[in-house]
Amino acid sequence: MAQPKKIAVVVRGRESEALRMALGLTLMDDVVDVYVLDHRLAGADEDLMNLDLMGEVGIKVYSNHPDDPHAQHRPTEEIARQLLEYDHVLPY
Repeated sequence: MAQPKKIAVVVRGRESEALRMALGLTLMDDVVDVYVLDHRLAGADEDLMNLDLMGEVGIKVYSNHPDDPHAQHRPTEEIARQLLEYDHVLPY
């Protein structure tokens, strides 16, 4: 069996679509993390449901916005360093 890939989903817009895609990527047993840049997650009902499910399947959510209650805060410079560790980075 192939070794799991590390995939980062970078969210700058279309966050609902990006969160759904991140969840779908877990079907191949790859490691998926989400990075929200320059804004807070809006927290629509569908997004909150996706965030709960993401926590259950092990997707970590990071944000460079210090007041995002749905994500772990990381400075932009640290996010840039972390993204270098991924096999695939998918911008949204």
